[in-house]
Amino acid sequence: MNKSALLIAASAAVLLAAPAQAQTQPAAPPVTHGAPLTGICILSLDGAIGSSTVGKYVQTRLQQISQQVQTELTAEQTVLQNEAKALDAQKASLDQGSFDQKNASLQVRANALQRKAQIRERELQATQQKALGRVGQELEPVIRGSYQQARCSLLIQRDAVILANPAMDITPQVITGLNAKITQFSFDRERLDQAAPAAAAQPARRP
Repeated sequence: MNKSALLIAASAAVLLAAPAQAQTQPAAPPVTHGAPLTGICILSLDGAIGSSTVGKYVQTRLQQISQQVQTELTAEQTVLQNEAKALDAQKASLDQGSFDQKNASLQVRANALQRKAQIRERELQATQQKALGRVGQELEPVIRGSYQQARCSLLIQRDAVILANPAMDITPQVITGLNAKITQFSFDRERLDQAAPAAAAQPARRP
C-alpha cells in the first residue's frame, strides 16, 4: 500500500472502531523500560487520528450523515408498510384486478426503495473514503515534520511493536501538529444518484 492508502486504512480502522475503544480497559501494569534507541521512533496512526480534533470531528460528522440516511430510508419504508397494510385491509372489498394493480405498484416502489438503499450505502462509503483521504493528506506532512524534528532514522508503526520506551513515541507531537494545522472541514454525503444521470447525459467520445 502507498502512504496515502495506508493512512486512509488506518483512519477507517480507528473511526469505525471508536465505539468499541470507548469501553473502559483495565490498567496495564507498570513496565520499566531500557534506554531509548537513538534514531528509532514509533508512531500510532490510530492514536494520532483518533485523538486529534479533526479525527473526532470526522467521526461525528460521518455518524450524522449516516443517521440522516437512516432517517430518510426509514420514513419511506414506514410509508410503504402502512400502505401495504391498508391495501391488505381493502383486499376483501376490491376486485382481483384492482388489488393486483395496487399491489404491483407497491412492489415497484419497494424495489425502488431497495435500490435507493443500495445507492445510499455506496454514497456513505464514498463519503467516508473522501473524508479520510483529506485527513491523510493533512497528516502526511505532519508526520514527516515530526520525524525530522525528532531526528528519527527509522519510523515504526506502534501496532507492530509489543512494548517500547515511550520516549521513542512521536505520536503526541503528531497529534499536536495535526491539531495546529486543521480541526475540521466541511463535507457532505456524496451524491451518486445525481452523478450517474449526469454521466449518462454526456455524449460518447469518438474513437
